[in-house]
Amino acid sequence: MNTAIKLGGFGIGLAAVFAAALGLGNATAAPRPATTTPAAHDGHAGSPAPDPAAVAVALPAGLQVTQDGYRLTPLSRELPPGAAQPFRFQITGPDGKPVTRYTTSHDKDLHLIVVRRDLSGFQHVHPHLGADGTWSIPLAVPAAGQYRVFADFQPAGRPDGLTLGADVPAPGDYRPTPLPGPARTATVDGYTVTLAGDLTAGGSSTLTLSVSRAGRPVTDLQPYLGAYGHLVALRDGDLAYLHVHPDGTPGDGRTAAGPDVVFHAEVPSAGTYRLYLDFQHAGKVRTAEFTVATGGVAPAAPQPSPAHGADGHTHN
Repeated sequence: MNTAIKLGGFGIGLAAVFAAALGLGNATAAPRPATTTPAAHDGHAGSPAPDPAAVAVALPAGLQVTQDGYRLTPLSRELPPGAAQPFRFQITGPDGKPVTRYTTSHDKDLHLIVVRRDLSGFQHVHPHLGADGTWSIPLAVPAAGQYRVFADFQPAGRPDGLTLGADVPAPGDYRPTPLPGPARTATVDGYTVTLAGDLTAGGSSTLTLSVSRAGRPVTDLQPYLGAYGHLVALRDGDLAYLHVHPDGTPGDGRTAAGPDVVFHAEVPSAGTYRLYLDFQHAGKVRTAEFTVATGGVAPAAPQPSPAHGADGHTHN
């Protein structure tokens, strides 16, 4: 037998030995545990665990310039301090075109909130919509600084509203205004507004604001934006725009025209918030401002808030 044949026979024998050993190992080895699908968080076996990357995070309103395909696009690059200048912007939809049809909410198709980053210079105005989808309004800000503009609106056909925010600068010498301390009372144009109720982080809170003038309760408030008051809440630090809902509507047979105006507020986190109450009396809208910390504030001496309109703020 030649060398090649000897080597071939040896290789065949070696392969047979390996095959036998492998079969014996498989027969004697412990079985592998079956692969199982992790139980879902609610305890239902067999349900796959959610992919953390696929879970949407619900952000407070106003922190984003775009949401669900809608975008707030300021066409005016600056807000000149002093004299009013046209401020123009558009809301574009998922198709990239300006939105021209809206669902009326609180008596208006769109509410524009303007406030400086230090929470001063608050304005709540209502611009005009052009046929091309451009919103415009003459706007003046009282001082230089970085301003946040919020568009609060509901596109036609959408079941709920959106609040988008964008920063627009007002050029000049910016001098931040310290945030007033928490207080239960604010004064504006001879009116005194008193706040009752506390903000609770992560839950709903009932806030009651009572309006008086010259020591007497005001019982003939006039409807404004479908209610006897309109409340905006902004979180200090990032200016998150929070949903605040009035309790009752004028003419519903149960809601009195003052002195109390009741709201239900939801705040997502502990912190400090600035509240702006718009109310109408004697044909004029005024704004009372409060600083409130979650968990309540200790009673404090009244801290006058500047009259809305005294520094150029207007309602339209």
